[in-house]
Amino acid sequence: MRAAAGLLFALTLLTAAPTCQSGWTQHGPARAYTADNLFEYMDGNSEGYLLYGFQTMQGITCEKAGVTLIVDISDFGDPESAYGMFSSTRDPRLPSTKIGMGGQIVPRRAIFAKGKYYVEIAANPEGDYSAVLQNWADALASTLEGRTDPPPEVACFPAENQQSLRLVPESVLGIHLLKRGYAAEYPSGKAFLVAEDSDAAAAALMRDLRAHFGQTAPVSVAAEAFSANDPYLGRLCIFRKGRYVAGYANIAEGQDAAALSTAFAARIP
Repeated sequence: MRAAAGLLFALTLLTAAPTCQSGWTQHGPARAYTADNLFEYMDGNSEGYLLYGFQTMQGITCEKAGVTLIVDISDFGDPESAYGMFSSTRDPRLPSTKIGMGGQIVPRRAIFAKGKYYVEIAANPEGDYSAVLQNWADALASTLEGRTDPPPEVACFPAENQQSLRLVPESVLGIHLLKRGYAAEYPSGKAFLVAEDSDAAAAALMRDLRAHFGQTAPVSVAAEAFSANDPYLGRLCIFRKGRYVAGYANIAEGQDAAALSTAFAARIP
């Protein structure tokens, strides 16, 4: 990885606590937070972290030649939750970069997820520190253990015309029955995917969803499917394939709901 050799970090397996690289000076004490006191640091933004299962954070501030870097490493317990935090904080309008499971570098900020860790590096003052941030992120990622591929559900979503994709930690589509899953925005509508523990659990969820929407019509997609109209979700099509329940909501006018869902189902293992 670029310039990784010159960046030295001390990371323990349990806390993943960073240190300043050679040539940078630590400013202030190192930081350590848990779910109980993260609010003291996040200034009202801690709820978003807690929704994704935040456990601990280790951080440090480093300075060099008038530039300040704020480095924080958060442990989310498992790779899906760490990726979920990344997916919720990246800017979908800007390109991502391949760091760990996913990363993004902008002029004053770098974020990425690797294994159970979510990493943030912020730079001050105003300016374009993209090269510095890239080097720090590459080197830091090389020291963290864990998976580097996104959760497999991410690959199930069509990449063409995809405007955003994120892990929704609870109530996918605003429906409490869909407890946790992925959602992606397209011009054609909003796609979603929820994984249940078994085929039987997914079939039971489909029954509950039919009852939730009331008036539904059967559709020939995957193992079973139905279409419905909802005041908030508009035209929708929901199907089951194995232990997965997925489909589209807010389907745009002129789009074929069954065709969209059939193409989506073909991507699900």
